[in-house]
Amino acid sequence: MIDSVCIFGDSIMKGVVFDSLRGRYAYLKNSFLEILKRHNSSVRVDNFSKFGCTITVGKKIIEKHADRLSGYRYTALEFGGNDCDFDWKAISERPDDVHLPKTPLEEFETLYSRIIDDVTRAGSRPVLFTLPPLCAERYFAWISRGLNAENILRWLGDVGHIYRWHEMYNNAVLKITAAKNTLLIDIREAFLKTRDYVKLLCADGIHPNEAGHALISDAVMKAIPALA
Repeated sequence: MIDSVCIFGDSIMKGVVFDSLRGRYAYLKNSFLEILKRHNSSVRVDNFSKFGCTITVGKKIIEKHADRLSGYRYTALEFGGNDCDFDWKAISERPDDVHLPKTPLEEFETLYSRIIDDVTRAGSRPVLFTLPPLCAERYFAWISRGLNAENILRWLGDVGHIYRWHEMYNNAVLKITAAKNTLLIDIREAFLKTRDYVKLLCADGIHPNEAGHALISDAVMKAIPALA
C-alpha cells in the first residue's frame, strides 16, 4: 500500500497553467495531483516543486529535505523543461554568439543520476516523470514576444529545432531510468498517443492545460494502480 509520496519538480508538478483570460500563470485547481488526491485521500502527498525549477535548484531543495525522505514510500521527480531552455533575449540580441542552455545536457544527466542515488540512499523509492511534448510553433511565438523573432529563428535554424532539443532532454530521462532501473511514469507517451496533443497544452505551448492534467492523472494511475 502507498501511504506517502513527496514530489520535486518544476511548474508542471506544481500544477501551474497559463490562464489566457487573465493573461498570467496561475495554479490549476484540477491539477493532476489534486485529481489523484481526490481519488485516494489516504495517501499523504507533500509537493516541494517550484515554478521555473532546474535540476540544479531541485537538487538543493531535495538536499534540504534529505532527512525527511525516509518517511516517504515514493519520491516523484520531474525535471528537464527548464534545464533545456535558453536566454532568448540574449539570443535575440546576439544570434551569432554561442548560447548554452540553463543546464547543459551532460550536466543534467550527471545531476539527475546523483539525485536518484541520494533519494535511494535516503530510503525512498525514486519515480521519474518524462516531459510532456511541447508545441514548437506556439512556444516559438511565446518566447519571441517583444524580441527579434527573426534573429531567434536564425539562431535556431528552424522552429522544429525547439521540439528536437526538448526531446533530447526527455531522451536523457529515459536513458537515466534504464541505467538506474528506476520506476518511470511516461506521461509523454500518453500525450503523443492522442490524436492532437496540442489541444492539451496552454497558449504558451509548453504547459499542459486542464485537459492535459487529466491525462497525466490517468497515466499516473495506470503506472501505479495503488494510487487509483
